[in-house]
Amino acid sequence: MAKIERFEDIVAWQKARELVKGIYHLSGEGQFSRDFGLRDQLRRPAVSVMLNIAEGFARKTSREFIQFLVVAHGSVAEVQSALYVALDQSYISQPQFESLYKLADETSKLIMGFSSYLRRSSINSKNSVN
Repeated sequence: MAKIERFEDIVAWQKARELVKGIYHLSGEGQFSRDFGLRDQLRRPAVSVMLNIAEGFARKTSREFIQFLVVAHGSVAEVQSALYVALDQSYISQPQFESLYKLADETSKLIMGFSSYLRRSSINSKNSVN
C-alpha cells in the first residue's frame, strides 16, 4: 500500500468526493432541488462520509480512525436509503439511482477494506517486538 501522507491520498476519501459531486449535481436539478428536506437529508450524510474520513485521519491513532470510518460507513448507508426515496418520488431515474447507488457501494467497500487494514495493522504492531 502506498504511503498515506494526507487524507486526500485515501482512496475511500477520493471515492466519497465523487459521490458528493454526484449527489449535489442530481439534487440540484428539477423538483429534487425544491424538496429541501430530502435534498438536505441526502447531501448531509454524503458530505459526512468525506468529513469523517478526513477527521479520523487527523486523529493520528488507528483506534480513533477506525471509529470515524465506522461512522462514515453508516453515512454511506444513509445515502443509499435516501436514494430510494428520491427514486420513489421520481426525482431521479432508475439509471441515475443505479449509478449513485453503485458509487456509494464502492465507497462503502473501500471504507470497510481500509478499516480492516487498519485493524490488522494495529494488531500486528501490538504483537511485534521492537
